[in-house]
Amino acid sequence: MKNLKFEMDVKGIGVTCIGNDKYDFITRYFNPWAGINEDSVTGSVHTLLASYWGEILNKNEMKAYQASNRSGEITLRILANNRVELIGQAIVILKGELYI
Repeated sequence: MKNLKFEMDVKGIGVTCIGNDKYDFITRYFNPWAGINEDSVTGSVHTLLASYWGEILNKNEMKAYQASNRSGEITLRILANNRVELIGQAIVILKGELYI
């Protein structure tokens, strides 16, 4: 068997599994290529996973948990036009102004 080599432009790796009594699904997200070994809670990944788990669980509103050193909970609502609403607590880590 030949050794296969795949070259892909990977932003990060998300891992997910079915949840428990408290959460519909659980996630982790790794992005060492950008200097982020493990992200605490990743909104962009959950916008994709909302559609995935929503179809499997037949739900439009779900509760997710991202396990990490600074773990967190996210409530996700699938809206019209393929939009996803993320609900949870957040911390501002950067604030600035844009001048055009």
